[in-house]
Amino acid sequence: MKTPLVGPGPELSADQRARYSRHLLLPEIGEVGQRRLLAARVLVVGAGGLGSPALLYLAAAGIGTIGVVDDDVVDTSNLQRQVAHGTPDVGRPKVDSAADAVARLNPTVTVHRHRERLDAGNALDLLSRYDLVLDGSDTFATRYLVNDACVLSGLPWVWGAVLRFDGHVSVFDGAEGPTYRDLFPTEPPPGTVPGCGEAGVLGGVCAAIAATMVTEAVKLITGAGRPLLGRVLVHDALAVSWREVPLRPDPRRAAVTGLGALPSVGAAALIAATADGGGPVVVDVREPHEHAEAAVPGSVLLPLARVLADPGLLPPGPLVLHCARGSRSAQALAAALAAGRGDVAHLEGGIAAWVAAGGPTTTG
Repeated sequence: MKTPLVGPGPELSADQRARYSRHLLLPEIGEVGQRRLLAARVLVVGAGGLGSPALLYLAAAGIGTIGVVDDDVVDTSNLQRQVAHGTPDVGRPKVDSAADAVARLNPTVTVHRHRERLDAGNALDLLSRYDLVLDGSDTFATRYLVNDACVLSGLPWVWGAVLRFDGHVSVFDGAEGPTYRDLFPTEPPPGTVPGCGEAGVLGGVCAAIAATMVTEAVKLITGAGRPLLGRVLVHDALAVSWREVPLRPDPRRAAVTGLGALPSVGAAALIAATADGGGPVVVDVREPHEHAEAAVPGSVLLPLARVLADPGLLPPGPLVLHCARGSRSAQALAAALAAGRGDVAHLEGGIAAWVAAGGPTTTG
């Protein structure tokens, strides 16, 4: 049993006793534990495949304050697994759709909407407002950022990841155990690990991993049970198996002293820079059919696979790379930087952010 992360809040009301009656029956939680949950402040990074179901279970559990940070909008392809959003929400900011879903489920929960991308500039400020972080992001860059920000802030965090039929969960706390950098000391080479947008994911796997993440959060907040510190839980849905992998701190790991970030540019800044036909060359690393549906005017199409195979194919001069949301362009940028290019950045939030900021598009 670990020391509870959060102190208990006020005595429960009659309505709260009725709502959380099944928790009160659990000796490991009980009334004091529920008061801790009601006093807790949890930040969820990403309102997608993992963050979406996690938000609902956190709200149902009575987490008093939930923050959700996401700069994306709901897309039809999200609805197969991102259960906080529905068909009428397509095109809406995910933070708004998720907040509405939480309000329908438990209107007593306070939701703070952070419609922005977590980056080195805002991470420490955002984390300072919360007791615990649940990371449902889908890029290694964001996970390293969450890890380093949590280490610097002294916060524990719950990590989850899914791909195809597989999932992973662990708890990291730099003060007493291994961190994410002990599990993945360096980021995998660009292009070696596909995302869900390229490889797919079963919606039920997202639910299973998110539920486990919330269970770990509840345990950390209340002090119940034994958290997944120093252990990585691996789920194989096709084999219907769960196995545990031990994880220990690496004594050679460098201490976290600050936050780094890939060079990036915001949509509004790029729109202004290219308004008169000047500015950097914009390179679209999406696939041809995506480029044909909506493209930044004057952009050069160079799919990610070609960039990863030969970064020398990138045009000379200052460049801004973009994809749909920012994941693939981050991979392309890492490859360009590794090849020695120093005049390249990528568009935060991809073409979705460009459109949301009022940027023009072409088709065909």
